Amino acid sequence: MLATWLTGIQRLILPPTCLLCGTRGAAGQDLCPGCAADLPRNADACPCCALPLPAGQAGPCPRCLAHPPSFDRAFAPFRYQTPVDFLIRELKFRGRLIHARLLGERFAAALTERAAPPPDCIVPVPLHPRRLRERGFNQALELARAAARRWRIPLLPAGLRRIRHTPPQTQLDARQRLTNPLGAFVPGDALPGPRVALMDDVITTASTVAECARILRANGAADIEIWAISRAANTP
Repeated sequence: MLATWLTGIQRLILPPTCLLCGTRGAAGQDLCPGCAADLPRNADACPCCALPLPAGQAGPCPRCLAHPPSFDRAFAPFRYQTPVDFLIRELKFRGRLIHARLLGERFAAALTERAAPPPDCIVPVPLHPRRLRERGFNQALELARAAARRWRIPLLPAGLRRIRHTPPQTQLDARQRLTNPLGAFVPGDALPGPRVALMDDVITTASTVAECARILRANGAADIEIWAISRAANTP
C-alpha cells in the first residue's frame, strides 16, 4: 500500500513521459496513446502455447497437436516485435526497471479482457543465483508484480529454484534451446493451491517454461498456465 501511495504522489508531481517517444504519457501511464496503440497484439494465437497464428486462424498450432506441452495453456498478449522487444531487452540487459512497471501493467490490463478465473499463485521463472547476482534482479519476478497487485494473487518468488547455471537461450540455436533447460530446476516453496501461473518475459521455443511446468506438476500443480509479456513467432 505504501509503495502504491508513493507511486501516486510521484506521478502527480512528476507526470510520466512516454518511454518510447518522450511525449507526455496518458493518464498516469508510461506510454502515450499513439505508442500504446502500436504495441503488437498477439490477437490470433495458439491457445496451448500462444504461438502467433495467421489472422483468423483458430485452434492449436501443429506442434501442440503433435506434441501437447507439459502445461495446460499459455497467455502472451503481445508479439515479440518492435517496440516490445526493445522494452524487454532494455529491462533485462540495461536494468531499466521502469520498463518492468510498464510491461507488467500492460499485462495486468490484458488480463482484464479475459473471463478466466485467477490462479492460486504466480511463480516467476527463477534465475540461477550467479545470474541473479550479475543482473541484480529477476525480470520475471518484476514483471509479475503488477498482476499480483491488481488481482490480489499471491506471488511466490521461491516457488521454483534454479540449480544449474545454463547458457542464455539467446546464445543457442533452436535445437540447443530444447535441451538447455533440462535438469535446471527443482521444486521450491510449497504451492498454496493447484492452479499456478508461471511468469516469464518471452516465450520463444517454450522449452524453459515446459521444463518449469514439469517440475511444478510433480510438486502438486494440477492446472498450469504460462504467462508471458510476449511470444516469439519462431519455433524449432
